[in-house]
Amino acid sequence: MNNQPLDSAGIPEEFWFNLKTKQVEFGKLSAAPYRVGPFTSAAEAAKALETLASRSKTWAEEEED
Repeated sequence: MNNQPLDSAGIPEEFWFNLKTKQVEFGKLSAAPYRVGPFTSAAEAAKALETLASRSKTWAEEEED
């Protein structure tokens, strides 16, 4: 079960990282090509570039095997 917090309308609260502005956003504020996410917290979204780099490294290592 997903324990993601819901807003007053019952919609999951989502945080996104804007690649253009390098800022965390609440909700889908910017155009899709500039957004990374969603994340369940602002802290997770703030680490988006770190997360992407880690996942890319893992995928590259898996492809080598």
